[in-house]
Amino acid sequence: MRAFQVVEHGAPSSLQVSEIADLKPSADQILIGVRAAGINFPDVLVVSGKYQILPKRPFTPGKDLAGVVLKTGRNVTRFAAGDRVLCHVEHGAFAEQALVTADQTFKLPNGLSFQHAAAMGLVYQTAYLALIDRGGFQKGETVLIGGAAGGIGLAAIHLAKGLGGRVLAAVRNEDEAAFVKANGADHVIDISGSDIRDSLRAQVQAATNGHGADVVLDPLGGDFLGAALRAMAWCGRLVVIGFAAGDIPSVKVNYLLLKNISISGLQWSDYRDRTPSRVHEVQTDIFRLWEEGFVKPQLMKEYPFEELPAALDLISEGRVRGKAVIVMSS
Repeated sequence: MRAFQVVEHGAPSSLQVSEIADLKPSADQILIGVRAAGINFPDVLVVSGKYQILPKRPFTPGKDLAGVVLKTGRNVTRFAAGDRVLCHVEHGAFAEQALVTADQTFKLPNGLSFQHAAAMGLVYQTAYLALIDRGGFQKGETVLIGGAAGGIGLAAIHLAKGLGGRVLAAVRNEDEAAFVKANGADHVIDISGSDIRDSLRAQVQAATNGHGADVVLDPLGGDFLGAALRAMAWCGRLVVIGFAAGDIPSVKVNYLLLKNISISGLQWSDYRDRTPSRVHEVQTDIFRLWEEGFVKPQLMKEYPFEELPAALDLISEGRVRGKAVIVMSS
């Protein structure tokens, strides 16, 4: 089979397609024939060697895949050959075959394509757990979403609207503004200026009649976090998801005390490894929201398998609206 492999860490162009032996499942594993794989910002970090979890090289990167069960180990009882599935893995998705466990695997609803399923993996899980488990979101609350036109941001818009929230979507240009409005955002927050410290708060206050944001989801870091803190409601909750803007900000904690606000963080893989039952609950609810029409993965582009490096370049440059996926040729 073919697999992209990290031999030496570097730019996406350093990835190599290798011909390796077909995989064989152990007693507790499932062999998947990969049909599509989602592309996420952490994949760029993994390839470059900057991610917090890095397996021994050479290895196959990729965290989201959708495909068909080819074979199961003797201890696997919940899946059988022919099942259409979505899988969340630490690495291994950018290949024609992948080995997974039952806890990492979810049967697809009828009518959900492999491409759209692959776009519903890490970003929707991250957005859901950030919104509900870490952000304590309640129906009727206002959610401010940083990087709202990206994968996690768009997922958060869909989920917050589906769960009864009001969405303020932070974007950088008119194209992103039109995109998030088309996907259900109630109000657009412009963060394109060089100093958003005051402008972000003014926009949020105007959009909420002075109330502020009850929940903030921050995959950006940088200047956004500090500006968002100033725009939060009393007892608001901010969830740190990542640092796509590049800089890791610091916080003066006296501000948390003065407004009774809180900051928490989310690393989704910990939930996958520590509480797989919760991940299954979340995925079930995400599928429910898809069936009800709230979750609508937006595929900016479907890349042939061979063009993975180009797709990773696009996401590293922040030029993906929604999601990009790679699709196997056979």
